[in-house]
Amino acid sequence: MSKAFVKESEDDDDLEGALPAIPAGTKNYMTPQGHARMKQELLHLIDVERPEVVKIVSWAASNGDRSENGDYIYGKRRLREIDRRIRFLTKRLDIAEVVDPSVHHGSDQIFFGATVTYENQAGEEHTVTIVGIDELDPLNGKISWISPVARALTKAREGDAVVLRTPSGMDELTILEVRYPAP
Repeated sequence: MSKAFVKESEDDDDLEGALPAIPAGTKNYMTPQGHARMKQELLHLIDVERPEVVKIVSWAASNGDRSENGDYIYGKRRLREIDRRIRFLTKRLDIAEVVDPSVHHGSDQIFFGATVTYENQAGEEHTVTIVGIDELDPLNGKISWISPVARALTKAREGDAVVLRTPSGMDELTILEVRYPAP
């Protein structure tokens, strides 16, 4: 059967390159900044990138034979990628629950949005910010609220020691500082 007549599942398209799934029964928590970034990306795709690619594909289609027309073939592929990302962002933004961490400003207890400095048993200091699944960036110290480190730290206070289960065994984390953005 020709590939042209095979229906591809839209859900399968959304899973390619997607971020981690949201655990069942939980909400898609996001910081206001993360929500704004995702919304900005969605609007850029809809208002700028997609119209440019449609223009290129339309021009390439008017040139005749589409079977060996690189602009047409790669333009259509890029259009599918853009549409897939638009669907993904739309779904994630629809179920997003924006949580403003600044409401905890001045608190020493760890909740969503906290920036935490902790020390492990080896004496290494780490600073992480607990953010939503769609905002995580481990290289810049942003960890998801469902990560093992964030779960171990949540609800603890400055000066507390918490236990983190790792593949190499147990690790004790001492919380040195808890910060929230100013309102």
